[in-house]
Parts: sequence; C-alpha cells; structure tokens
Amino acid sequence: MFEAVEGLIAEHAEIEHTLADPEVHADQARARKLNQRYAELSSIVRTYREWLQLGDDAEAAGELSGEDPEGSQAFAAEAVELAERRVVVGERLRQLLVPREASDSKDALLEVKSGEGGEESALFAADLLRMYTRYAETRGWTTEILDANESDLGGYKSVTVAVKAKGIPAPGEAPYALLKFEGGVHRVQRVPVTESQGRVHTSAAGVLVMPEAEQVDVSINENDLRIDVFRSSGPGGQSVNTTDSAVRITHLPTGIVVSCQNEKSQLQNKDSAMRILRARLLAAAEEQANAAASDARRSQVRTVDRSERIRTYNYPENRISDHRTGYKAYNLDQVLDGALEPVIESCVQADMAARLDALGD
Repeated sequence: MFEAVEGLIAEHAEIEHTLADPEVHADQARARKLNQRYAELSSIVRTYREWLQLGDDAEAAGELSGEDPEGSQAFAAEAVELAERRVVVGERLRQLLVPREASDSKDALLEVKSGEGGEESALFAADLLRMYTRYAETRGWTTEILDANESDLGGYKSVTVAVKAKGIPAPGEAPYALLKFEGGVHRVQRVPVTESQGRVHTSAAGVLVMPEAEQVDVSINENDLRIDVFRSSGPGGQSVNTTDSAVRITHLPTGIVVSCQNEKSQLQNKDSAMRILRARLLAAAEEQANAAASDARRSQVRTVDRSERIRTYNYPENRISDHRTGYKAYNLDQVLDGALEPVIESCVQADMAARLDALGD
C-alpha cells in the first residue's frame, strides 16, 4: 500500500536540496514552482510518516497487551484507537495522492456577469462579488478588481476580480483549486428593488473562473495583438473621464477580446487586460490539452440561462441549494456575507470522490 510514496519522498529530498542553492532563487518563476511542489510533497511525506508511526505504535500496543496481564486491557484499547486513527490518516494520504489539475496551485480570476433579469440580475452580480470578496478575506486572500461595468442602480453588468493567496498555499488550498467550483450559472429568487407589488422574481448571473496565468505560462506575440483605446463610460453612458484611457485588446489568432476601463491610466488598463487575456489563453490551452479540464470548463456555463444553473439563492426561505452536490442550508444571509466554506467543501468532497472512483476503475 502507498508504494508510490517512496518515489515522492526521493523527489521531496531532491527539491529540498535544490532550494538550498541561492542561485535557484535568482529565477523567481522557477523558485515559485519548486516551492509549490515542495509544499505539496511535504504534506504527503508528513502524512505518510504519521501513517507509518501509527502502524508501529498500534503494533507495539498490541504486543504489550499480550505481555502485561495487568495492563492488557488498557494496551488493547490503545491498539484499537491507534488502528482507527491510522485508517483516518491513511484515507487523508490517499486523497493527497490523487492527481490534481496543474492549475490547482494558482491564483484565480473571477468574471461575474449579469444575465436574465435586467437590473435585478446586475444587482445580484454585485451581491456575488461581495460574497466572494468576503470569503477571500476569511481565507487571508487579497482581491483586486481588474475591470467593472456598472449598471444604473449600482450593480454590475460585468466585473472581473483577481484573487491572490499570500505565500505558498497547502495542496488544494489555493484560490483556483477552491473557486473553480463556482463556475456556472447562479440563480436568485427574491423580490427585486424595482418590484412595487412585492412579487418574487427569478433572475440569474454567470460566473467564470480561470487560473491566473504568469507570463512564463503563456507566450504572447505582440504582433498577434490589436490594441484599441477609447473613452471609459459609466452608468447611463456618462463619460468617466475625457481621455482615451480604456483599452480593448484583440488576440487575433484566437479572436479573444478583452477590454478594461476601470483605471484612469491607459497603461494600468492595458496591464489588467493582459492579465485577463493570459488567463483566458491558459484556460483555452488547458482545454485543448486535457480532456478532464475540458469537461470542467464546459460545466462553467457561458450563456447565462436560468435553466442551466449550478446553485439557487432563495431569499424568502433564506435557503441556498447547490444542484450538483445536493447541498442545502438555511443560512443564505451568512453565505452571502462570506461563509461560503461548507458550500465549496461539498463540491470539493464530491470532486474528490469522483477522482477516487476513477482511480479505482
């Protein structure tokens, strides 16, 4: 059992030796990847050693229960307890050994777009953005709005936010590894602020989640870009400023178009647009290279249709329901305030179960 761990222990020791070389840290991109892999392997090695130690301790307690008549009952009970703990640690180790997506160690970009429901949908998109930023705060992550297109009542027709972890996250704890399950259509049932008769309406907003790409992940030829500048505009078409600071970048080979107008500086908007473009190109490349990634991306519905939903937020009942995992709770107010952990955990566990089943096949 766990024969593959021995090779990972050797890799862990090799990376530890490599990281001790100061010259390695001159290349920040390489050093970061090595540190991420080292953190992943450290969790496996630590858990494996705990599993081995519990096995030795359980065996020793079992032997003592037969050698010491006076303490045999206590030693026998201890042996059973240690064996039970070993089973739990073994399952944790098994989950750590399940292959992860290459992007699971990355930060994330979230795009939230309003859909059916007009102004009410845009207001719901703003509620989702607040939920994600509050959730990020609970995990010690930082958020940065890269681009936003506001509606007349203060909602968002579309908004893109970068979510970044501090330091090197533990395996499965990076922003993309957790937030990727948020991709899809989110449906809301509530009385809109624009409804005068108090009737409950249903509308939807869409969320797309991408791993944030570093420059070394995606190579972009400047000749493949068409860059246009224009004036930023706010709700109602009012001019935000009088200079051509907004930027639209078209990646000619793929036809991907990204525009940013959130900053007053053209250079800042261009930098933000390039970050989004790199993330979209990385996501597209992963779709082509990996069938499993392709399936995951297809689950993030790009057309905001109320019938293609992953989750429902029911305000009258204070209920949140995830339609993929069957998760249901009546604390919607708390979830919208950032208590998203149990909802995401239900998706993580369902995904892990599917991966373990696939390994069994």
